[in-house]
Amino acid sequence: MGRSKSGINKEIKRGKVKGVYNPQKAHQKARARRQNAKYQGMRIIQNKYLHTFVENALYDDQSPSNIAGRVKNHEKHLPKISKDCIYKFIQSSYGRKIEVFLNKRRKKSKRRMAQKAKLKDRRFIDKRPKIVALMKRIGDVEADFIVSGRSGRGILLTVIDRKSRKPYIEKILPVTIPNTHLAFQKIQKRFPEMKTITTDNDLLFQHHKELEKLLGVKIYFCHPYHSWEKGAVENLNKLIRKDIPKGGDMSKYTKQFIKKIEEKLSRRFYECLKFRTPNEVLEKFRTKRKKK
Repeated sequence: MGRSKSGINKEIKRGKVKGVYNPQKAHQKARARRQNAKYQGMRIIQNKYLHTFVENALYDDQSPSNIAGRVKNHEKHLPKISKDCIYKFIQSSYGRKIEVFLNKRRKKSKRRMAQKAKLKDRRFIDKRPKIVALMKRIGDVEADFIVSGRSGRGILLTVIDRKSRKPYIEKILPVTIPNTHLAFQKIQKRFPEMKTITTDNDLLFQHHKELEKLLGVKIYFCHPYHSWEKGAVENLNKLIRKDIPKGGDMSKYTKQFIKKIEEKLSRRFYECLKFRTPNEVLEKFRTKRKKK
């Protein structure tokens, strides 16, 4: 039939009537879904400002749930919509180009375990202050690396503030411990609020005590193979992978390209920020601190 197993399985599941798949009835259900999707799509199409806002946000890799939350909480001039309405819009005839764009961004690849090592004198995440775990202050960051494929060179250092979700990305080439320390120092210049770092047990942290002195911060290590203990930066890497697929050569990506990714992620709507952006949260914090 020229269709994938998952596609056929999905069609059978949603086309069943009382547990039995009937082609004629399944076709009628498909037509009803299409008409409903068209109606939902019209709700967005009928308001040109809402249409422009939703399309631009989707092309900016914002999720439908975050777009709906942003409209509800911060874009008072726009009519409220649900995430389901946006999904219907994407599936309608009005959103075909966006659907194609999003499908291209969802390519899957096999996950490769990062290289781990037993580092001396580590301070584990268990000893991290409670205020860090509760995400009550600006300055507690998580850090990780995005590595090149086997034939590539260089890595990306990714850092994210746990409270504001402000991201920072630095390319490291050639990959050495001194260059890793230098990349952290560059980020600290842009984010002087840095107080603590939570990271994994990568070989590049062999001289973590020296890095602590350079930055004047404390470093806390996750337990080996417990990536969920630094979930914020893991999610950040997943978002970066939409523009830099796994197996790529980091040396081929320019500083300007990496900067654009960082800027895009800095204007992303986050539910945990009440649908504000990292830029808005950090700017508000810095403005308030200046007034004191």
